[in-house]
Amino acid sequence: MTSAPEQRAVAEERTDPRTAGGRAAEGGHPAAAVNGARRGAPPAPAVWPGAPTPLGARFRVGPDGVPGTNFALWAAGAEAVRLCLFDERGRETRIRLTELTHEIWHGFVPGVMPGQRYGYRVDGRWDPWTGARWNPAKLLLDPYARAVDGEFGLPPEVYGHVRDWPEQQVADTVRDDRDSAPYVPKGVVVDDDDDWEDDRRPKTPWADSVIYELHVRGFTRLHPGIPEELRGTYAGLAHPAAVEHLVKLGVTAVELLPVHQFAHEDHLLRRGLRNYWGYNSIGYFAPHAAYAASGTTGAQVGEFKRMVRALHAAGIEVILDVVYNHTAEAGELGPTLSLKGIDNRGYYRLQDDARRYADYTGCGNTLHVVRPQVLRLITDSLRYWVTEMGVDGFRFDLAAALARSMHDVDMLSPFLAVISQDPVLRRVKLIAEPWDIGSGGYQVGAFPPLWTEWNDRYRNAVRDFWRGALPDVRDLGYRLSGSSDLYAWGGRRPYASVNFVTAHDGFTLRDLVSYQGKHNEANGENNRDGTDDNRAWNCGAEGETDDEGVRSLRRRQLRNLVTTLLLSTGVPMLVAGDELGRTQRGNNNAYCQDNEISWVDWGLLERPEWRALFELTSRLIELRHRHPVLRRRAFFSGRARSADGLRDLAWFTARGEEMTEGDWYAPAATLGMYLSGRDIPGRDERGAPVLDDSFLALLHADAGPIPFVLPAAPWARRYEVVVDTSREEQGEAPGVRHEAGTEIVVPGRAVLLLKVVE
Repeated sequence: MTSAPEQRAVAEERTDPRTAGGRAAEGGHPAAAVNGARRGAPPAPAVWPGAPTPLGARFRVGPDGVPGTNFALWAAGAEAVRLCLFDERGRETRIRLTELTHEIWHGFVPGVMPGQRYGYRVDGRWDPWTGARWNPAKLLLDPYARAVDGEFGLPPEVYGHVRDWPEQQVADTVRDDRDSAPYVPKGVVVDDDDDWEDDRRPKTPWADSVIYELHVRGFTRLHPGIPEELRGTYAGLAHPAAVEHLVKLGVTAVELLPVHQFAHEDHLLRRGLRNYWGYNSIGYFAPHAAYAASGTTGAQVGEFKRMVRALHAAGIEVILDVVYNHTAEAGELGPTLSLKGIDNRGYYRLQDDARRYADYTGCGNTLHVVRPQVLRLITDSLRYWVTEMGVDGFRFDLAAALARSMHDVDMLSPFLAVISQDPVLRRVKLIAEPWDIGSGGYQVGAFPPLWTEWNDRYRNAVRDFWRGALPDVRDLGYRLSGSSDLYAWGGRRPYASVNFVTAHDGFTLRDLVSYQGKHNEANGENNRDGTDDNRAWNCGAEGETDDEGVRSLRRRQLRNLVTTLLLSTGVPMLVAGDELGRTQRGNNNAYCQDNEISWVDWGLLERPEWRALFELTSRLIELRHRHPVLRRRAFFSGRARSADGLRDLAWFTARGEEMTEGDWYAPAATLGMYLSGRDIPGRDERGAPVLDDSFLALLHADAGPIPFVLPAAPWARRYEVVVDTSREEQGEAPGVRHEAGTEIVVPGRAVLLLKVVE
């Protein structure tokens, strides 16, 4: 005797030509094969009512001391939900959940222990014209699964519709009733009993932070000091050899490219490629299984936690790059892996034509964050990674998409409001990528206090200055001093700006000075993918060259870019390998290159020219840590605070004179920036004034040298050279002193940092 939903499914299959079941003679698979008895299936265990909270699969001791697992799934519009348990041979046992509380289907199954693999089948109407896409033939991943066993491939069986329907314009409306269970990963029941008592979070203040963006696999895959079996994994990143490099460099936080369970896109698999970056999430609670050395039946959770502990012990925070704006299920022609089959209309933004998805991400769909259940999914996930996995913050991919209310970006949106009052989340580091691809999506400088932002205007200004493309130095002045034009409102501070010259998306630092245009042929898209707005200069030759003059100039430009970044007010972000001269061979969109194009080449450290770049980068970070004037917690005032007229920030021309309004608008390739250590606002932990050395930074982007008159009293009586980027080795530069008021020669394309010594 079948249930009403099952009878309806069979009836629809027999009468509706727009189902794969209606094409049984042509190779379709009738729904009866899915809903009926299965040969060899173990008998279904008992199911007790259980509880609707917490969501997901939670192992616990049930009534009468019986161990088991409570399962809870939000599926508001569903007509039936079946929990599917899989044994070690892949045999499936289905258990109907009959308890429904506040739109949550739930049940406690005695005897289900950690390591159990599971999924769901959710039944309901198939009516794509109204956004209803329930299909019980498709095994669905629990959105709250703590671990995932297996990897997503994309054969036709995992699509809720008939992918190869002859009339492609209506293919998404034709239901495919073939069973997807053999082709999709399963959730894993995990026993979380770690209380983190032995962990000590670094809690680095924002102003003191230096972020290092890295890929778990790419950073460790070729490291000779990491055992081969650990390379490319969380355990590899926790290895002392990996941690040692981070400590020597001096960074305070790693920002990990996505580690939520993700899937590879169909168009990549067809070309023999894979999604390397991971911006295609499907499991917001599960660490990506392919990065685990310890197995994928739950052990990846503990491995991730041990990695976090190892980094914390070294004083390094862990920030996750998270993708809550869309999922791997793409648009109406995408696969049915989880949310689409649980409650498509409840999870995704749909257009007025409910067959179609609103796409503010360029990835086919957008999560409907205005809906309470979607907001709950995201915030539950965030809290889980903080409280149970130990992470210290998040960088939100395409954060403007999360800040949209019904259509427009709204800084009073439910998502931002919930984050701001959450007692856990408001205390961790929150970084917005402040744009999406929708109308009005560019929101740099608009996020509220509590948030920091990737500042692409910093990136553009610094790149343009060093390639000689800035019409004047106005924009550069703002970027060097903390971007007050963007962030000096609402109580925000200079560290609201995450300054970067490169990120995972785009050229590496070395490629930025080695290539004029992108070279993405390896991606298989005829070099059409990736941005054409690189703001790059190849120094006179495209790509690798034997011309030592070009090579020397490129290394100087790298030193200029790194020095500018680490002397700027705000939070600097480096990309893994940039300090070693890593190259992607001109590929500015290596999202699908899980190979030597993307992996860090540790052999570069053995070459003197790249070892020197690492040492300069490390020395600049150490200089930044030592001098609070380089990591201010408040914006410069530019006003004199003492009788001698000395100000906290002053700008100078090559004549040694303070810049006038006209100087800011005149073409220029040279800028002098004076930072006073005597006028740092705020007090230290004991209430004493914060005092530091004062510095004069001279940035000169023209090819030829320029005479520069060093500012005299009241600014200084004498200066000492601290950094000179015209030198390959920095050992000779420190100690050289110059009298104030004298003229020195700034070499072409160089940064000089001078410390006031008297």
